[in-house]
Amino acid sequence: MVISRTLRLGLLGCAAAFALGAGAARADDAYMAMAKAYIAKATASGAPWTGPTTGPKAQGKKLVVYVSTDQRNGGAQGVGDGAQEAAKVIGWDFRVLDGQGSVPQRTSAMNQAIALKPDAIILGSVDVLEQAPVIERAAKLGIKIIGWHSAGAPGPVKGSPLITNITTDPAEVAKTAALYAVVDSGGTAGVILFTDSIYTIATAKTDAEAAAIKGCKGCSVLAIEDTPIGDLANRMPQLTTSLLAKYGRKWTYGIAVNDLYFDFSAPSLQSAGVNPATGFPRQISAGDGSVPAFQRIRQKRYQIGTVAEPLHLQGWMCIDELNRAFAGDKPSGFVPPPHLFIASNLDHDGGPNNIYDPENGYKDIYRKIWGK
Repeated sequence: MVISRTLRLGLLGCAAAFALGAGAARADDAYMAMAKAYIAKATASGAPWTGPTTGPKAQGKKLVVYVSTDQRNGGAQGVGDGAQEAAKVIGWDFRVLDGQGSVPQRTSAMNQAIALKPDAIILGSVDVLEQAPVIERAAKLGIKIIGWHSAGAPGPVKGSPLITNITTDPAEVAKTAALYAVVDSGGTAGVILFTDSIYTIATAKTDAEAAAIKGCKGCSVLAIEDTPIGDLANRMPQLTTSLLAKYGRKWTYGIAVNDLYFDFSAPSLQSAGVNPATGFPRQISAGDGSVPAFQRIRQKRYQIGTVAEPLHLQGWMCIDELNRAFAGDKPSGFVPPPHLFIASNLDHDGGPNNIYDPENGYKDIYRKIWGK
């Protein structure tokens, strides 16, 4: 049988298209397999301690001031609570100052902290770039400075007197939240990302979220909404309503840089008639693991996951890193792994108490290091 040149070319084209389609399908399958494995690890309970087991004994009496970006923020508040508990154990005095969610108030709180002539200041999500002049002044006075969520990555911050920045890896936290949307949607998520670009760490998270979503061929980033965390109560309700009107059923997942966004989106979703347990958008937070977030996940009301920070542990980490600095030691370099809470694993690792508190004996370990 003779096949015409046109038909032959057509058959070759079909074969090539089939091969390309098969290759794309294999790529999608591989990405989904990776995402499922990643989420399985992130949701596993009872991970063993991977932090320090040795270090300097407790240094002498110190005054530590914790400057919180905003005590309405469950993350900053939780770290402060953990640091206060640890300071009591190690034998130090501890004060909390509230930045009240605005740049001027954070600057005022930093100046108040310096006026107290402390031995150290802990920045509770106070950004090192935003408050750079005040931080430099504090360092020149001999005040040691530790940050929590104060920069876009864990560890020392180049060009800053910050001893170290304590956080889980923001890129991994964000990747966890985004891949959960990929897995939960079966590779079809239409996502809106919520961020606050005033914070370096928020921008780092959002970039990583977008990259993880874009790795899924059937998923898409519909929009990135830059909304100030300090003004969410005023902005988020109307923004949620507007986004529902604009994107409709295309909007299937919302991912925010912390849980506070969903405190103020839930009422608007309810007003719009979205089913709290099965409706869309389904909401996932890339930190911090607030009490209301745990309650929403447990009750299946407008949030399906939070990549919670071990807030109390990180407060203890702040005190330990300061103790190392007072002793002349380098930072420990410990970075806690990300942990995703969903409805099925809330009964472990502090979930019953609406906080991520790892079941790894970290308090006893730090007590032993400090000789307490």
